[in-house]
Amino acid sequence: MKRIIYIIVVTLLLSSCGIYKKYERPNDLDTSRLFRDTATVDGVLPIADTTSLGSTPWREVFTDPFLQELIDSALVKNTDLRSAALTVTQAKAILSTARLAFVPAFSFSPNGTLRSWDNGKASQTYSLPVEASWQIDLFGSLTNAKRAQQATLLQSKDYQRAVQCGLVAGVANCYYTLLMLDKQLQLTEEMVDLTKKTYELMQKQKTLAQTDESAVMSAKANYYSVRSSVAEIKRQIRETENSLSLLLCEAPHSIKRSTFDQQRLPEKFSVGIPVQLLANRPDVHANEMALANCFYNVNKARSAFYPSINVGGSVAWTNSSGSGIVNPGKMLASAVGSLTQPIFANGRLVAQLKVAKAQQEQALLAWQQSVLQAGSEVSNALVLYQTSAERSALEQVRVESLQRNVEVAEKMFVMAQNGNYLNVITAQQSLLQAQLSQISNEFNRIQAIVNLYNALGGGDK
Repeated sequence: MKRIIYIIVVTLLLSSCGIYKKYERPNDLDTSRLFRDTATVDGVLPIADTTSLGSTPWREVFTDPFLQELIDSALVKNTDLRSAALTVTQAKAILSTARLAFVPAFSFSPNGTLRSWDNGKASQTYSLPVEASWQIDLFGSLTNAKRAQQATLLQSKDYQRAVQCGLVAGVANCYYTLLMLDKQLQLTEEMVDLTKKTYELMQKQKTLAQTDESAVMSAKANYYSVRSSVAEIKRQIRETENSLSLLLCEAPHSIKRSTFDQQRLPEKFSVGIPVQLLANRPDVHANEMALANCFYNVNKARSAFYPSINVGGSVAWTNSSGSGIVNPGKMLASAVGSLTQPIFANGRLVAQLKVAKAQQEQALLAWQQSVLQAGSEVSNALVLYQTSAERSALEQVRVESLQRNVEVAEKMFVMAQNGNYLNVITAQQSLLQAQLSQISNEFNRIQAIVNLYNALGGGDK
């Protein structure tokens, strides 16, 4: 008996370093250059600042009251977010089960028997036992199962945060898209009036024999082309409202909103330091918790090679003594211990360990890729903001020049001073395209901030 105990103690000492080891984040991933150090533009603070836009509450980033109301509604009604919350509830229940595995299990199973021989008087026996069983976690099987489930719970909470961050960004992007389309619709409708006046002017000129049928038809075509653009923009507005309604888990309906020119997003912000992405990005942290789960599953697979020790016992009130019946009943107690050491399991334990190790390698690759993906998303958002800011001043000069060009072309045509109808139509078309491009560029700048906020893990508070 002493030899068995000695062997168990020695085995435990030799194996405990690996079986009971806690998960540690791999340190072979270089995060110093996780995203590009984009130059400072219009208030973007240096990238080395330890503060981050992602740590700002979403109400301080998106200050439009209509947008805030939409986000609040989405956070309550969205089915994806509600489903993620239920996943957290399930993970908590499973973790409770893993923790209770350390506690002895008790059961109460009363039984009774009636027995008669050759129509004789029946004898009655009964037993009221309370049985207990307890697995001693000597080699870490239960401990690693509990730690793995703790990692799963954290992973489910991270997933819930990731869904919320994506939902906030999705609602914001849809909302700002609507505002952009509203602004483009306004400009296009104004151009409809302008091209209509040109068309009517051409008709008058033709009546006075100052122009020909070709000029009238060109002006008419330009007028109806702009009207067609109005119909297309209205279609896009309707589809965007439908998409936003879907995020709100509501039937398609009109969305209350302000105007594009009223939007005020942060003008000064920082992306923080690259290593913050490992903690701030819920999807990155969720992948790391998946890696931790696999790490503990490997430990659990290793512990299966070592003995399992179980202790059981029962206490019963019974009138059956085994060889006879006694009345009143007596108390009967028993205890038993068992040790099971795997010797040959048809390669099952080895295969399980190989599977667990392979899953750990896959989880490591997935986590590393998610870190790189996060850095790429930050870089993309930064360069979009930078280029949009640089283009804003240029687009403004371009629009002002084309507005002046339309005025000059119209006057020259009316006065017939080296002008013709093609100059007027071309100037109007160029102006409309420049105005639409200017609005799209402003929208890109806003979208860059939304994307950057989401890429930095913002939106979960």
